[in-house]
Amino acid sequence: KPDARILLLDNHDDFGGHAKRNEFTIGDRTHIAYGGTESIDTPSSYSSVSKAMLEDIGIDVQRFYKYFDQTLFEKMGLSTAVVFDQKTFGQRKLAVGYGDVPWPEFIAQTPLNDNARADLLRLFTDKRDYLPGKTRDEKREILGKLSYYDFLKDYAKVDDQILAMYLRWGISFWCVGIEEIPALEVQSYDDGGSMPGLRHTLPREGYRGDEPYIFHFPDGNASIARLLVRALRPDVVPGSTMEDVVTARVDYSRLDRNDANVRVRLNSTAVNVVHTPDQSAVDVTYVRAGKPYTVRAKQCVMACYNSAIPYLCPELSKPQAEALAYNVKIPLVYTKVAVRNWQSFADLGASFVYYTNDFYKQVELDYPVSMGDYAFGSSPSEPMALHMCHVPFFADIKGPEQWRAGRRQMLGTSFETFEHHVLDQLDQAVGDKGFDAERDIAGITVNRWSHGYAYSPDLLWEPDWPDEQSKPWVIGRQRFGRIAIGNSDAAAAANSDAAMTQGHRAASELLRGT
Repeated sequence: KPDARILLLDNHDDFGGHAKRNEFTIGDRTHIAYGGTESIDTPSSYSSVSKAMLEDIGIDVQRFYKYFDQTLFEKMGLSTAVVFDQKTFGQRKLAVGYGDVPWPEFIAQTPLNDNARADLLRLFTDKRDYLPGKTRDEKREILGKLSYYDFLKDYAKVDDQILAMYLRWGISFWCVGIEEIPALEVQSYDDGGSMPGLRHTLPREGYRGDEPYIFHFPDGNASIARLLVRALRPDVVPGSTMEDVVTARVDYSRLDRNDANVRVRLNSTAVNVVHTPDQSAVDVTYVRAGKPYTVRAKQCVMACYNSAIPYLCPELSKPQAEALAYNVKIPLVYTKVAVRNWQSFADLGASFVYYTNDFYKQVELDYPVSMGDYAFGSSPSEPMALHMCHVPFFADIKGPEQWRAGRRQMLGTSFETFEHHVLDQLDQAVGDKGFDAERDIAGITVNRWSHGYAYSPDLLWEPDWPDEQSKPWVIGRQRFGRIAIGNSDAAAAANSDAAMTQGHRAASELLRGT
């Protein structure tokens, strides 16, 4: 239906949702950063629908091999550092070279006790199978129902300090502590280079193609959103290539023009979506600038959070509403810190700093990507946007309820608190390398995603569903009359591939019904 009139209602002040773009002006240059969805993760594993869509809007993922400097930090001798916390380890201490220097050399820098030091060395240097005599299938069965925490404690039999060291290691990916992450998930995702103990127990067979993590625009997948808008409305986003979209200036005044078949209306929050009495159309009520409006369409795709849909669509059946509510969204914060130079990190010898028990789980240098007219500051004397990630953590709350609690906590946290921890943690990492917050920080943005990631069914509490059709997110995404549901929640997967694939499915369901 190339001549169809389509209205996209977006409650945000910019299009793209979690694919959020941050910009900083330092001197006479604009520096771009990602405030949400950061990369096209292993594009070879994308669905045929998603691959075709990327191609349709002009993305050739092979070009990132040219744009992403995979050896820059390695050539500079930058590695991972770990900040051990005072409460757990008796002193707040920084150790540099995790995974790069010989393990005895790294371990000597740590405040670990003698038993923990011996255990950490053993985990990384012994070629030990901690499930001897088991077949590969038996090991997968065991590790799929065993937390990584319990694997380390009961099978690798490590000191409690090792458990504390790794407790939050994967929290920016899984958004829970290692007591709730199946050891099999760790084995599948990690190659043994950072989360140890599984390499010789169950040799890894690969992770979604095992492509390098390089398919990254300077603003993350915000450039995908820009390219989508360009494909729909070339007059809004000038240019013609995946390279020039990075620095293109979007004409927001043209997004919602009366004479356009496709219109994007920002700052418009849907509050009610119902069929007309004769079921021939859908009425959508939304609020914009404090005023309610209603628009009537022949069909509607709900691309918002699953958990919001039962409140917006009162006609839904109770089973479908309950299935949609099952998808508890995951809160997290991406804080970007624009610094006038990153010399202190070069002097430290680290591109990534992990904190064992602090507000931010990490601080890391930006991805070294230059494309089109945008150049990454590859010299330590140049500006950069550092990335810091915060995920609320509760030692006494498990399962999805911790994400509800985290959302409440996050929304009640002041910007002063976020800033305080930025300054404190950067000072701990690079304060003695000449870093001065007052002088070196040019700006801070706090991207507070209270409903960030889609629900994850890969964690320890998830039941074994008898079949695909029994899964709540599959029940929840069923078409309801002239209303279809297409979002990453519909696949219970927090990635762009899921969003694209489910969006296509939802639109296709409506087209088949006309």
